[in-house]
Amino acid sequence: MKLIIKLVVGIVVGIIIGLIGIEWLSRLAITFKEVFGEFIGFMIPFIILFFIASGVSKLGNESGKLVGLTVGVAYTSTVLAGIIAFFISISVMPYISSEQVIPNEGNGLSGFISFEIEPLMGIMTALIFAFVFGIGMAKLNSEVLIKAFDEGKSIVEFIIVKVIIPLLPFYIAGIFTELSSEGTVFSTLQVFGIVLIVAIVTHWIWLTVQYIIAGIYNGKNPLYLVKTMLPAYFTALGTMSSAATIPVTLKQAKENKVSENIADFTIPLSATIHLSGSVITIVSCSVAVMSVLDGYSIPSFLEMLPVIAMLGVTMIAAPGVPGGAIMTASGILISMLGFSEAAIGLMIALYMAQDSFGTAANVTGDGAIALIIDKFMSTLKK
Repeated sequence: MKLIIKLVVGIVVGIIIGLIGIEWLSRLAITFKEVFGEFIGFMIPFIILFFIASGVSKLGNESGKLVGLTVGVAYTSTVLAGIIAFFISISVMPYISSEQVIPNEGNGLSGFISFEIEPLMGIMTALIFAFVFGIGMAKLNSEVLIKAFDEGKSIVEFIIVKVIIPLLPFYIAGIFTELSSEGTVFSTLQVFGIVLIVAIVTHWIWLTVQYIIAGIYNGKNPLYLVKTMLPAYFTALGTMSSAATIPVTLKQAKENKVSENIADFTIPLSATIHLSGSVITIVSCSVAVMSVLDGYSIPSFLEMLPVIAMLGVTMIAAPGVPGGAIMTASGILISMLGFSEAAIGLMIALYMAQDSFGTAANVTGDGAIALIIDKFMSTLKK
């Protein structure tokens, strides 16, 4: 929660700097935004490469049938959540953005310097690279490469935790300084405030669907199942991390009568591959950003479906730290939706503002997946 407070302070400070009109101060904030944005763009391929390769390499160490089933159910849940979020968002956005003043990128103040960091590889190159080596390491049990990618993952996570996350409030301040100097910040905030509420409500809708399915399949009361998982939901609100909430999620899943061996396997695995709440937020916020920024148009469902499918893929082993999912997903938004630095900056600000709610939806949904897997495996044995 401290991070959210810092981000809010960053937004407020950025707005104030833009409104008071001290040009050198505004340009200084915008310069930091541009330089730091280039650094984030440079790191995104590494985040995708090391986290996905390291995560996929671990899948070969367990029972193939159980892994395949868990991954399949988690991926299906994530994609369906994204589809529902898309339809809800496109239904709501015309009513809240039609009368807004659209910000025009690049028409305001500029930074003091033009700074560009060229990534070592493209987004799709990093993604394919990660899956090729991840699957290869899993099949060949290549201990040397697995260790190398694990250490690379540790380095990237260190950069995220010690550099990117602490500097995000300053980055967000630069973004809102630019919006404020252009005179569009309040109309933008009005739209985004409503979108965050829509995203959170969509989380609850999808959790309801998940537990109705799990309850019917197991012959149990969905309301009782959800009530049992509430401690995990509220723990995730505080920790903002699926990984940090695993002990509580595991305990509550077992209280829902998930067999111990299934719970011990599916809950930790789902914590890294099932991010339906995060995808709901990313899709909802993407629609909002494309609605209010000049030069974008909301894609059709058939155009958005591949994006949602790829988001489900890139969520595999997303960093278990606040904001890790949006850092990983940024590559897809850039390569498939053409998001600019300004659009990615707004996405990060929006995502981080509700990260705890998205994480809570993720971990609570893990309990439903564990129930479904447990019932299926017990039926299979019989």
